[in-house]
Amino acid sequence: MPGDSVSSLLRAVGFSDSPDGGLGIVMSALAGIAAALAVAILLSVYFRSGHRSRHDLVRHGLAASAVLVLLAFVVSDMRHAAQAYLGLNPAKPAVEFEIRLPQATLTTAADIQIELLTDRNQKLAKVQEALASTADGRSILRGTVTLDYRTTERTMVLILPGRVQGTFRLRLPASPSYQPQFGPWHLADGIVPINGDAVTTEIHDAFAIRYRVL
Repeated sequence: MPGDSVSSLLRAVGFSDSPDGGLGIVMSALAGIAAALAVAILLSVYFRSGHRSRHDLVRHGLAASAVLVLLAFVVSDMRHAAQAYLGLNPAKPAVEFEIRLPQATLTTAADIQIELLTDRNQKLAKVQEALASTADGRSILRGTVTLDYRTTERTMVLILPGRVQGTFRLRLPASPSYQPQFGPWHLADGIVPINGDAVTTEIHDAFAIRYRVL
């Protein structure tokens, strides 16, 4: 088939045939060109024809409607192909998280900074200033951050000014689905004291995160 021949040619010159690769957007562009040529031919035939009866007008109107539907489909297909190629997440889901801190660490979240780091972007999370607490006296930070890109390389970075910097890897697929409940608690993947002190097992195990997808 011609489409298979074109795909083989594009793969030969280096385009990936994965949904997120360049082949998808190129094929969508070719489909758009073909649709534009079809529209041009139909309009040329329509305007060059002579007298048109009522039956012809109805038939041409249906044809024009079909052409518009085809164009809308091509535009939508190219949009999704471009988003996949750029790694954009069109739905832009958000992650709601809770970070558990050691006892008597903080009384307010005013000076805390939490960032989401990926292989594509860096984004500040929105943190609630009011802290929750557990039954054993630990503080809990709560906040949200949007997932703008499709990637599995996502890490939350917690910065407590003058104290520690903690990292938490988000165990989520590239395009996560809605999760009504929080997942299990995960211990920090890394704790680095700002003042250079050693990190004991007790301090490391005191930091944990859990999250869900909105």
